[in-house]
Amino acid sequence: MQRLDKAGLRRTRATEAVVGLFQSDPGWSPSHAELEAALQSSGLQVNRVTLYRLLDRLVEAGMLERHTTGDDRSWRFALAADQTGVVPRFECDACHRQFRLTDASEPTQAVAQQLLNTLAHLGHQGQRVDLSIHGTCAVCVDPNSPVGSGGETAA
Repeated sequence: MQRLDKAGLRRTRATEAVVGLFQSDPGWSPSHAELEAALQSSGLQVNRVTLYRLLDRLVEAGMLERHTTGDDRSWRFALAADQTGVVPRFECDACHRQFRLTDASEPTQAVAQQLLNTLAHLGHQGQRVDLSIHGTCAVCVDPNSPVGSGGETAA
């Protein structure tokens, strides 16, 4: 919860519960509705608008990342990477778990910087490059497979 203090966010029950859910399962990438349901199942009722605002503040503070999925076109949230630069991730289209591929190579970093430079040349201000690879994780392909098999690092 030190990250809350550093970000200047108040430590409310809702804030601590949301951050706690993400920290308890770092690969979890829920939608707003899934997060709301998880909070309710833990016995905490949070107003829907309050939860939207809280998620926005956590994204602005750099504690969470927000991304869309192509299938359902809804926002999904995940713990933000602690490192800077591009950290490609693999997202399972079946269960929406994310696995960070922390060994982003120099060429991957160079491509990301080239994209940001191209945007700047066009007068835009790019802030970050999100690189995600979609497919089916080992657990969804083979339900008997342990999470994180194959050397991935869970997000």
